[in-house]
Amino acid sequence: MKGILLAGGSGTRLHPMTLASSKQLLPVYDKPMIYYPLSVLMLAGIRDILVISTPADLPQFRRLLGDGERLGVRFTYAEQPRPEGLAQAFHIGRDWLAGEACALALGDNLIFADHLSHLLREASAQPSGATVFAYQVRDPERYGVVSIDGAGRALDIVEKPAVPASNWAVIGLYFYDREVSELAARVTPSARGELEITDLNRMYMQSGRLRVQRLGRGCAWLDAGTPDSLLQAATFVQTIQSRQGMLVGCPEEVAFRMGWIDADRLRAHAHALGKTELGRVLTALADGEIA
Repeated sequence: MKGILLAGGSGTRLHPMTLASSKQLLPVYDKPMIYYPLSVLMLAGIRDILVISTPADLPQFRRLLGDGERLGVRFTYAEQPRPEGLAQAFHIGRDWLAGEACALALGDNLIFADHLSHLLREASAQPSGATVFAYQVRDPERYGVVSIDGAGRALDIVEKPAVPASNWAVIGLYFYDREVSELAARVTPSARGELEITDLNRMYMQSGRLRVQRLGRGCAWLDAGTPDSLLQAATFVQTIQSRQGMLVGCPEEVAFRMGWIDADRLRAHAHALGKTELGRVLTALADGEIA
């Protein structure tokens, strides 16, 4: 399975900060925002990743991530000339996907759960259909909302409903089978002129192949797309890391734990970070001082 990191858009809700930088490159506590969804794709076992961003911002992502060799993965880059909806990612990446299954992660989403790796591996192992992740929210009218039966199958999914049928919001992480490129090509612009990911998900739902993985108590989902949510995400990461001593959203740690890089490589990454707390923790991990 391949992975797409969608890190485009203009980030207008974060102006003026995003007038000079991509939203997904802003810091969430001690790491760039894009590190968090990148770590999620890596936890799913995905090593071939397409990064999509604007022509102006793409060079910055290349500078930050490189070709992926240092993490034991491979990055490819593609331009999004204009933001035209989330499903546009599959138009841009169609040739790169070459008919393979794919996971799509949005560059401003942070997901944290003790058992997250298991859920991700389960979703990536599905032989057919699609899996979306849902999270209970107080204001579902702001999101794509899914109704679910007892077996975890989607009954209905609606984008920003005036009267939500449930409080389960579909978050920015999607797993699709090999048909995704073909189905995405059939998505037409909505009334607001966008290629809606909800329309793609409805195609899978209407054929009975849309699975919903609910993230319940003990899980956290943060969409760092506004000043308030950006601060909340940073505070959350700082709290977890300082109180529990574990890292959140660190690609170097994930690569090491997945066996994609060895202790010497991890130690070199830590050294490059200088006298930062992140560098100290990575050094301790490489030295076997952290389980």
